[in-house]
Amino acid sequence: MELITQAPRGTKDVLPGESAAIRRIELNAMAAAERFGYNEIRTPVFEHTELFERGVGNDTDVVQKEMYTFLDKGGRSITLRPEGTAGAARACIEHGLLAESLPCKVSYISTCYRYEKPQAGRYREFSQFGAECFGPTEAAADAEVIALAVTVLSDLGGAGAYSVQLNSIGCPTCRKNYTAALRAYFAAKAETLCGTCLGRLERNPMRILDCKSPICKEIAAGSPLITDYICEDCKAHFEKLQALLQNMNIPYVLNPRLVRGLDYYTRTVFEFVSHESATEGLVFCGGGRYDGLVEELGGPPTPALGFGMGIERTYAVLQAAGTPLPGKSSPEIYIAARGEAATQAARIAADLRRSGRRAEVDLMGRSLKAQMKAANKSGAAFCAVIGESELTAGKCTVKAMQGDESYEVPLASFAASFAAKQA
Repeated sequence: MELITQAPRGTKDVLPGESAAIRRIELNAMAAAERFGYNEIRTPVFEHTELFERGVGNDTDVVQKEMYTFLDKGGRSITLRPEGTAGAARACIEHGLLAESLPCKVSYISTCYRYEKPQAGRYREFSQFGAECFGPTEAAADAEVIALAVTVLSDLGGAGAYSVQLNSIGCPTCRKNYTAALRAYFAAKAETLCGTCLGRLERNPMRILDCKSPICKEIAAGSPLITDYICEDCKAHFEKLQALLQNMNIPYVLNPRLVRGLDYYTRTVFEFVSHESATEGLVFCGGGRYDGLVEELGGPPTPALGFGMGIERTYAVLQAAGTPLPGKSSPEIYIAARGEAATQAARIAADLRRSGRRAEVDLMGRSLKAQMKAANKSGAAFCAVIGESELTAGKCTVKAMQGDESYEVPLASFAASFAAKQA
């Protein structure tokens, strides 16, 4: 038979060998967020398209090229979530969370969709861990958000696998002079810019700094630096952030050319970049401030900041670093049985599972010899064989699959006796 179809391009099946590691990353991230006071929020996987046009920015590659947008049966323009921040902000505004005591801290695991060219570490369907903090203006909030991302990775054993790159892109007021300087710089080189960046030149020349074209990257390397244009307030905020990170023993690298690919960012921007040879240069976490986003979406003026951490990319970086992560789980015990004994085996397995033990029995009608092979292949730590003689005696022998350990247990109290031996 021939498979009728394959997974769509840009998507990835997470198989049992990887799913346990992915789950560990997600659970670890949410647990770390709880320690920092972030509560989980869940938003729809699709939103009205204008949310992302207004929030993410019409001039961004995400909105112009990468969104999965369609008309629903009511003729409304709907978009699959390309990132998590806009939806989280919309939910907090809509449900009055920003009218409560601030800061409002939320975290989430979200599936996102972007129509990008599939390549290593980049999928059209991907998962993000996100954390958003609404309310504070102080640099202490920026430091805490970065510290949360660092804590997630440290808890997973990924410390040292990356660098934190940091910049300030200023506020809308002080960026006016910088935008004018960029426009003048790139206008003199307009004939060599890509078509997309020619369109950005008048609308938002800062977007040229984020272009992936090698030619535009080379041109941008000589462009004016934002740090020469930020106002005194933004400069003081950035200096305070650096002092806080130093005090928290969080190393960082200043990157004055760092901008983020979404229009809502102001002041602080940061990225976590892999050091590992197999994933070198891969950006797997990024964020910053977006002090104007809530107001742009129709909410009250509310400073805010946060980050998104790609789950699949984080997994790739941890793998490259040789970080131990869980794999496919194995049963603690395999109970082999045939005929009437299979009924007892099913009862024993049910008792073991109710008590929290991982137990397996044969479901394929195999011979006892084949069941023993299956037990070995499953990676079970122990095996028990129940045959007619064991039924008559009311007890059976539990044997370690590796080593010489063995002991008898009564069939009537198998689960309790096995648990006592493992205690």
